[in-house]
Amino acid sequence: MTNELQVLEKEIGIENGHFEQQPQAVETLFVNEFIDGILDPSQKMLGPVKDGGTIIANTTPGCWGPMLTPTIRGGHEVTKPVFVEGAEVGDAIVIKIKSIQVTSLATASGHDEVISDRFIGDPFVSVKCPGCGKLHPSTIVKGIGQHAIRCSTCDTETAPFKMTNGYTMAFDHKGNVGVTVGREGARRIALDAKNYMRTPENSIQNPVVALAPSDLVGVMARMRPFLGQLGTTPSKAMPDSHNAGDFGSFLIGAPHEYAFTQEELDKHRTDGHMDISRVREGATIICPVKVPGGGVYIGDMHAMQGDGEIAGHTTDVAGIVQLQVSVLKKASLEGPILLPNAEDLPYTAKPFTKEEKRRARELAEEFGVKQVEDAFPVSIIGSGTSLNEATNNALSRAAKLFEMSEPEVMNRATITGSIEIGRHPGVVTATFQVPKTVLKRARIYKPVKKQYD
Repeated sequence: MTNELQVLEKEIGIENGHFEQQPQAVETLFVNEFIDGILDPSQKMLGPVKDGGTIIANTTPGCWGPMLTPTIRGGHEVTKPVFVEGAEVGDAIVIKIKSIQVTSLATASGHDEVISDRFIGDPFVSVKCPGCGKLHPSTIVKGIGQHAIRCSTCDTETAPFKMTNGYTMAFDHKGNVGVTVGREGARRIALDAKNYMRTPENSIQNPVVALAPSDLVGVMARMRPFLGQLGTTPSKAMPDSHNAGDFGSFLIGAPHEYAFTQEELDKHRTDGHMDISRVREGATIICPVKVPGGGVYIGDMHAMQGDGEIAGHTTDVAGIVQLQVSVLKKASLEGPILLPNAEDLPYTAKPFTKEEKRRARELAEEFGVKQVEDAFPVSIIGSGTSLNEATNNALSRAAKLFEMSEPEVMNRATITGSIEIGRHPGVVTATFQVPKTVLKRARIYKPVKKQYD
């Protein structure tokens, strides 16, 4: 009886005569807290949010702002991870992107070049002031322009990156288009930087528009916002921008506290840093759970981007995101699976119409084939130090998940899908049609059917 009482007390939070209130899972969780760039599974998460619940987040701009802020130690400034009720290691979390709204009125971006005397080993992770020698120095924005980011202690220019070709872009109030502005427009925006960027109150990043770049003038671009960072917490602490096989490779043998081996990187990463433009409103992403609660985090919203993000950076913006999260039990994944909007799928992977299915059945009958596969499209995400390695990673993950040989996966991706670049140099999606029976065996059929049927 004593043992039974002890078990009961533990379940309701009473131990050693003290009552410990367990947090109640909520239906809707509002998120406006951010991490210092390190995804650490030992840190307390927000929530919990209910299985099937909603996360609404005010996200900060990604790359450039955090890259100009040495106290942010991961290259990005993402939301504090959220604990999802019922998510256990070996499960997956299905994240439906219900809406994405850009709140920034303008941003700045461009191709970067590192400044060698301002970091140790990795300019995203270990910034050093070249004046006083402080690691991760606090900074102030002093004036505008490329030299505006300065050490709070010694007033030395401290940002570890500079733009080799940059632009400032303003957005129309309907969120449809952006136009790059000239020198005077960039100066106007830089002088009121936080207002134009609309950075959330709890964000600590230096606004990139303070640099006032204007190398491109009068360039018009269509807006289609998406999330560059969306995923679950890795099972070992790592910088947020390095949670992928390409950026993560910087951690291998690194001269700082977040050094990894290749084996550790492959085991612990969750590939939450994807920069895949198809991760937008209406899409679904299925993410591996490698820590209790999953630890869903969000950030690095972009106003627009073509495949590859070939300049290394695009238009980072603040915004409001609404996600619905649900737990998929025992759906063990090595990395994320993307279910894009049907219009974003390659032509060869789009769901078949009733007429196409009818014709296929007639053709099959003519040649004695008894049954045509009932199949649905999926995009398996892979990452690595190069596009070739990322492709091999995606094919390997698909083969393991679907219990197919890699040559079979290659054939299916060739005739019913495509290999698409997410980020150069090393994030891809291997998209192809997967039979319903195989999806059921892999325990992911329900979210796939919901997305496309």
